[in-house]
Amino acid sequence: MGDGYAYFGPEGTFTEAALRSLPEVGDRPVQAHATVGGALDAVRRGEAAAAMVPIENSVEGGVPATLDELAGGEPLMVLREVLLPVSFALLARPGVSLEQVRSVGSHPHALAQCRRWLAEHLPGAETVLAASTAAAAAAVAEGTASYDAALAAPMAAAHYPVAVLAEGIADNPGAVTRFVLVGPPGTPPLPTGIDKTSLVAYIHDDHPGALLEILTEFAVRGVNLTRIESRPTGDRLGDYHFSIDCEGHVDDARVGEVLVGLRRVCADVRFLGSYARADGVAPTVPRGTSDADFRDAQAWLARVRDGRSV
Repeated sequence: MGDGYAYFGPEGTFTEAALRSLPEVGDRPVQAHATVGGALDAVRRGEAAAAMVPIENSVEGGVPATLDELAGGEPLMVLREVLLPVSFALLARPGVSLEQVRSVGSHPHALAQCRRWLAEHLPGAETVLAASTAAAAAAVAEGTASYDAALAAPMAAAHYPVAVLAEGIADNPGAVTRFVLVGPPGTPPLPTGIDKTSLVAYIHDDHPGALLEILTEFAVRGVNLTRIESRPTGDRLGDYHFSIDCEGHVDDARVGEVLVGLRRVCADVRFLGSYARADGVAPTVPRGTSDADFRDAQAWLARVRDGRSV
């Protein structure tokens, strides 16, 4: 097993910034990969101890490549999450002015988060999709881009010979991207009291109430969802699975009972991990759903079954 880390690159992305924000990374080797799948496959092959990938953005929602990679292929486990405030810099080759920019390249999520800024400051400029924000910056620096400037993470300017035409660019000043550190399957980190659990639920078939069946397993046990998204399975049109984050840890009785219930009503359930929430928000535990409440109910049932209580 490699002792380094993989991340969705290239160098100079927000994903690299998220990875390097972790104290445990330190001086350990890090390796950029051109795709989310490539970074996660490095973990599957044992070439990296873990990989950092983006999973969700407060403006554009889930990152399909990450959701689909975690739902399929050899199982992996989310070990922790990182929340990173996001704003962009407009980068061009030295000597290019803002007035000379007629086209801008970047990742689709970055372009979407800066749509209004571009319309105001570069009206009529063409937008071109790139594999990542840093890939766009690299192409501009190398002179191989089909566009004049790149929207990228500010740290990209330290990696590539480019000039900063504008910075602090964001239509939504509070925009945050959520990243997850993903490792091989194993025992989840111990509960902290401020945990989140991620999973994928596959329905048996498309039928009335299929989503309600899934949601009911959470609702009746007082477990709050922090995210739910449907994604196509890829098998045939109309087949979907649900990518879900909920409050709590798999070791919590209420969350464990949810997983058992989902296993009964779903075609399959993939557990993706339980880990501490980056925002530190503790869940509200409704009356009757604490671990003590579940222990008391189980003890009562045992007494009923052996005739000690009616």
